[in-house]
Amino acid sequence: MKSARKAAPASEGRECYHCHEWVEDPKQHDCWTTTAERLTADLTEELRDAWERLRETAAEFGKQRIYASHKSIMFARETCYFFVRPRKKVLEVWFFLGRTLKAPLVRKTERASRLKVAHLVHVTHRDQVEAPLTEWLKEAYQTSNRLSAKPAAPNRRTAAPTK
Repeated sequence: MKSARKAAPASEGRECYHCHEWVEDPKQHDCWTTTAERLTADLTEELRDAWERLRETAAEFGKQRIYASHKSIMFARETCYFFVRPRKKVLEVWFFLGRTLKAPLVRKTERASRLKVAHLVHVTHRDQVEAPLTEWLKEAYQTSNRLSAKPAAPNRRTAAPTK
């Protein structure tokens, strides 16, 4: 079977295992050290304002980690409860709930696991970061640990005998 990878350029270098970009040898390559600042650097003023309001709103929910991963900015307690993908004309906001929302703001839903449903909302302006979106994000924050918890293994000693 033929490899789907492109032929290497004539110059010396290597293909990054993570992002598959061609990296010239001695050039430093840091796709693993993506930052939120780097991901939001090229946003328009309106999108930057919307991003800042999203970040501030989420930070008010409580203790969490906010970090960049590849092309997204993740918001997590023990696991990610929502993430933002900055695009040229929109912020893609994906959040996880234990139910499926049917609302005009929700552009797409996908089953993320047995308990979680991922919801996509496009944000283009700071004024869109208000209810109901902020309420859904808070619900995602509050339920994330429960929805991500591993089911307890049955205790052999106290489990009922099977026939």
